[in-house]
Amino acid sequence: MPIIKSAIKRAKQTIIRRERNIATKRALKDAVKAFNAKPAATTLSAAQSAIDTAVKKNVLNKNTAARRKALLAKTAKEAGVKLVAAKKAAPKTAAPKATAKVATKPAATKPVAKKPAAKKPAAKTTAKK
Repeated sequence: MPIIKSAIKRAKQTIIRRERNIATKRALKDAVKAFNAKPAATTLSAAQSAIDTAVKKNVLNKNTAARRKALLAKTAKEAGVKLVAAKKAAPKTAAPKATAKVATKPAATKPVAKKPAAKKPAAKTTAKK
């Protein structure tokens, strides 16, 4: 057991980080296993999301994540699963509003003031004797 205060604190922090990392890894494994057990669009998106979360929390390297997601995509393709794109919110079909066009006065534009030309430095004159 550490004796120095900073070492004690570091040990406590390590325990907390380890538990957090294990929870993230466990969620990742569960999501991937669920997809492999029953390939579907929802389980595929959940597995990919879990992989992205692990990368965001620095539990998984981004290249490892890319490899795992590619493997999931390959498995999904073989199973005939397609990832459904997020649906856009359907525009509300309400009664058309009677919009009266109000004549608006165009905003007055201020004339652009010209900048004065930069003055050339005065030529140096040599004193004649």
